[in-house]
Parts: sequence; C-alpha cells; structure tokens
Amino acid sequence: MNNLRNRAQLIGNLGMDPEVKEINGKTLAKVSLATTEIYKDSNGEKVKNTQWHNLVAWGNTAIVFKNYAKKGNEVAIEGRINYRNYENKEGEKKYITEIIVSEVLLLNSKK
Repeated sequence: MNNLRNRAQLIGNLGMDPEVKEINGKTLAKVSLATTEIYKDSNGEKVKNTQWHNLVAWGNTAIVFKNYAKKGNEVAIEGRINYRNYENKEGEKKYITEIIVSEVLLLNSKK
C-alpha cells in the first residue's frame, strides 16, 4: 500500500535557491516554498495570506532542484508531511514541520 494517508500537494514560489549537499553519498536539497491565498474578509477587504513551507528532497528529486530550480520559480510539489523535534543549546525543545518531496514539477521560471 502506498503512502496515500500522508500526502501533501502544494503549488507556490521558491523563497530561495535550493541548499544542496551530499550526505553519505546521497544528494539532499532543502528549500522554502511560499503559498499565497487571496480572499476577501467580512468587510470586503482583500486579504493576502502567505504561508511558508520547508521542503526536503533526496536523490533524483534533489538533483532536479539543484540543476533547475532557482529563487522565485513557481513549482508544484507532492510529498509527505514530516514532523521532527530537537533540543537547542539552551535546552529548549524546537519543532520542525517539513514536506519530504517525492515529485517536483517546474511550472515557470522568473528571470
């Protein structure tokens, strides 16, 4: 059975050039994605709400980000939501939500 119970699909713009590195012979890419919702509030005023998402890609998907994706590109991604936490130097617990990308589609590129 595939992972249909934990599935995320997003379309947005990359907030940075991908950070790419090799870990134990595997390519890892990290990048932020902005998704924006525009709607009218109860007073009829236009509201623009932007959410930022942390994307993580491995292997061939990471190589696509490395070779073709740049800040500002519009992309469609599919993946799964991953939650993790760690303790910082001060002993505070920090929580991270990220999308582990399995597929990426470059929709356009901004010059």
